[in-house]
Amino acid sequence: MKHPVYTANYLKAGVLPDKAKTEKWIENLFAWLFCIGEEYADYEYFVKKENELKNELFHLFELAGLSEKKINSFISTLDYKVEILHQKLEYDLKAIFEFDPAAKSRAEVLISYPGFFAIAVYRLAHELWLEDVPLLPRMMSEYVHSKAGIDIHPGAEIGSRFFIDHGTGIVIGETALIGDDVKIYQGVTLGALSVSKAEASVKRHPTIGNNVTIYANATILGGNTEIGHDSIIGGNVWITNSVPPHSLVYHKSEISIKTRGTFPEPLNFVI
Repeated sequence: MKHPVYTANYLKAGVLPDKAKTEKWIENLFAWLFCIGEEYADYEYFVKKENELKNELFHLFELAGLSEKKINSFISTLDYKVEILHQKLEYDLKAIFEFDPAAKSRAEVLISYPGFFAIAVYRLAHELWLEDVPLLPRMMSEYVHSKAGIDIHPGAEIGSRFFIDHGTGIVIGETALIGDDVKIYQGVTLGALSVSKAEASVKRHPTIGNNVTIYANATILGGNTEIGHDSIIGGNVWITNSVPPHSLVYHKSEISIKTRGTFPEPLNFVI
């Protein structure tokens, strides 16, 4: 009797990409990009690690089912892609450090900010997504999701100097478009109004203009929803319609305050 895995029609390459190896590759690449670790003081180690990462990526591509021709084509432009990726991430890093008063150093952002790690992995996964690499981009985004609680679909398009603060609970959908200098806080959702397989090729997620700040737990839904540039979206708002540029959107709630002073003892009657 054949094992069902070997007869499954979705397994074209015979095996699935190794989840643990993919996650380890992500961590090693992040460390290599920014020379995190004392071993990177040795330039020979840096070059050796670069070659190892390329070989491992080649193998991950094979497991994902890419043809050798497509793999070689991607690898041939990898140095240029990494250079551009690193520059984008330097802009993101600078934006976080300059805006967040809690950030005391560049090293602190690199090592301890989950938002920056999520942005870094997203930018790499997005490049693979644009190259129609199957599985790997989603595996990468889900690794960040499990590690930092930040769910950015690799298909989303995000501009320069992106800033995620705290980050836990953020969801950014596949067709979301985000401009430059956007700041997003924890619990923000950029989602779809409805979930339907028939709309897989339709823009389902909102467009966020340049220089927009979206505060904690705001929910913005719909492919036709646009947040105009230089707007501020307050916490806990629910938006399904477009907002013009230079807007301030906030949720107004009623708060009641009562004294905590001592109330008189109740009268107790015993008959």
